[in-house]
Formats: sequence, structure tokens, C-alpha cells
Amino acid sequence: MNDLSHSTAGSGGSEGPVIESASPALCRLQLGVELRAARIAANMTGAEVARHFSWAPSKLTRLETADNGIVEPADVAALCALYGVGKDQAAELGGYATVTKTKKDWWQRQDVRDVSQPGFKAYLGLEGLARQVVNLELEFVPGLLQTEEYVRVIMSRGSEGLPAGQLDLRVAVRMTRQEVLRRSAPTEFTAFLSEAVLRRQVGGREVMRAQLAHIAEVAENLPNVKVQVIPFDRGAHAGMNGSFTYLKLPQPLKPIVYLESLGGAGVSRRDEEVRKYEAAIRDLQAIAPGYEESLEMIKKASKEI
Repeated sequence: MNDLSHSTAGSGGSEGPVIESASPALCRLQLGVELRAARIAANMTGAEVARHFSWAPSKLTRLETADNGIVEPADVAALCALYGVGKDQAAELGGYATVTKTKKDWWQRQDVRDVSQPGFKAYLGLEGLARQVVNLELEFVPGLLQTEEYVRVIMSRGSEGLPAGQLDLRVAVRMTRQEVLRRSAPTEFTAFLSEAVLRRQVGGREVMRAQLAHIAEVAENLPNVKVQVIPFDRGAHAGMNGSFTYLKLPQPLKPIVYLESLGGAGVSRRDEEVRKYEAAIRDLQAIAPGYEESLEMIKKASKEI
């Protein structure tokens, strides 16, 4: 099994992360927050800054939304000079930029990138930063709640002919993602499951019993994890058009929605689209039984397999 263990720095707060231990993702986020604040304090628009440096407008947008893998220290120094940022703060921001060039988050490793779809590569970084994740699944157990045996079964079905090492790596990536639920500042995770997820015997009875027991254990022992099951008898609901994952990111980043299909994966950032999914979440919360009743449904399904 490939070793994908990593440590995650806590949220930076107003003073920002400690550079020596901060992750590149956290440094990119802090850079974006502080550079945007400095631009606003300098009373400049993004278009004005882009024209000043002859940059494409999207370059500054990516910097301010942490939507890039590497930040050039020279770009940060130029922006600080333009905005009139003080010497000490400019040095600190330059240090954050250096981290993005000299360190990598685990999901940026080349072997991980080689086995990940393009849209999923972008999602991994966002999931690692998210303060809240809401996932509706109609057919599968949510990735953050899957056991290794369950993961291996579902990935084997779509990876015929894949070398064993690459399959192991894909499984390891899935399991490593789950660290966001147990880190020092854990992600708040809410999972909505169709009753079909509980009834589908992925991998046979033993694998599925272990999987349902794992969901129940996580829901009972991690206060940041909430699971609600949508029974068949509740009829139509707002999530029937497809599974989705909603991520609430640290300010000033806006919430996003991640969607997957056989044809690929991608992130939706458009405000009007995101609002539709927020409305769907409210509908699911209203129609699904509460946490205790849902937990009983999971345990009952496990006994009936």
C-alpha cells in the first residue's frame, strides 16, 4: 500500500499560518485573502491591477481565490509594492509564496495526479480546505465514509486491466482523504444517503455489513459527522436529479459544488447554480429522518443483509 499520510495545519486565523509548518494549500488561501484585502485597501479594482502588469484578468482572480498550484514570489512582491504593503507583511506574504513552490500537498504528488481525473485533482485541494462538506449519494456510500474493502470493490469494477500498484494508489487516495474528518480542526461533514445505498450489497454480505457498521461507528463517535438516510417511502425529493457534493470554504472564498459522472468530474462556482444546491440541501434536511432514526435504519439494514 502506498504511504499517503500527511499532516494538515490548522486554520490560519487573522495572523495567518506558521510558515514553517503550513501546507501549500493553506498558504495559497492566506495569500489570496491578504492580497485581496490589500488591493481593496489600495482602492484598486482587479481590472486596474491586471492592466498595470499586462496580466490576463484571470491571473489575479486565481491568486485571490487560491485557484492555482504555485504562486511566484516575484508576483507577490510586485503586488505588495503596488498596494503599498508594509515591509514585514510583504516579507510574510513572500514566505507563503515560497512554500507553494518548495512544498507540495499530498494530492499534488505526481503519482496521485497520474491516477486522478483532471476535475478530481482540483477537488482534492478544495476538500482539504473546506470547513463544511455536504454530500448526497444515491448509489454509493460517500467517499469520506467508505471502508477500504468497499473502496477496493467499487474501484476494481471500473479499473479492469489497471496495474495492481495503480489500483492500490487509488484506494490509498480515497482513504487518505478521510483524514479531514479527524484532524485537529476537522471538517463538518453531513451525508445524505438514499436507502438504496444501504440495500445494495457491494462486495457481498460481509463487506457490506462491515461498511454499514463503519458508518454507524463514525456517526456515533465523531461529533462533526452527521448522517441522514432518505427512505424509499418519503417519495420524490430535490436530490433525485443526481448525487452532488457541496463545499463551504473559508472566507472570502464562496461555496462550490462538485459533480461526478462517467464522463468526468468538475466544480461549479456560479452563484445561481450553487444556490440551487443549497435549496436542495434544505429540502433534504426537511424530508429525511433525524440522525438517531437514520442511525437505527443503518443498523437495521446491517442486520437484514
